[in-house]
Amino acid sequence: MQSLTRIARTAVPSSRTSRLVVLRPSSSVLRPRRHFSSTRLSQAAPASHPPSKPTVLLASPSQEALDAEELEIELVPAHEAEVEITDRAAEQLRTISQRENNPDAALRIAVESGGCHGYQYKMELATHRQPDDYQFTHPSIRPSNIVVDAVSLSLLKGSTIDFATELIGSSFRILDNPQSKGSGCGCGVSWELKL
Repeated sequence: MQSLTRIARTAVPSSRTSRLVVLRPSSSVLRPRRHFSSTRLSQAAPASHPPSKPTVLLASPSQEALDAEELEIELVPAHEAEVEITDRAAEQLRTISQRENNPDAALRIAVESGGCHGYQYKMELATHRQPDDYQFTHPSIRPSNIVVDAVSLSLLKGSTIDFATELIGSSFRILDNPQSKGSGCGCGVSWELKL
């Protein structure tokens, strides 16, 4: 118990001397109190599905751009070209844009054949938009650019883009893809298309 006793020297305001005060630990020092806070259930969001906002469509490809690249696909109409983004993903994109000193920096998302379930997501940083890309941004956190090519958007529309920080690392990820059948692969990258 003696090792927990603290000795402090305090100045007495009325004189130039000091006095010795021995402070003994109270029970709260021996057993620290824990403080808990809670959120009302109606305001709480599951950790795996953070709240998201619909993005704003900034640009879409033209039929001429697709014809020039000899792509024979049907464009997704502007009113159906929708993806959602979480605030933390938008904040991360804004940070990347500021770090790169490029307001056009973006997260490029594509869907490719492969993986254990048939399709997989590919994400990388892009410095600008291509002619066959749709470009999205968060409604208020900017710049937070997302570009999706015309082929991939039909397989991604309605999905949520999130940024997760975990013990093994931080990364962007796709949540709640309405085009996906089931929960997909355990890694969260590979998935199967609904028929």
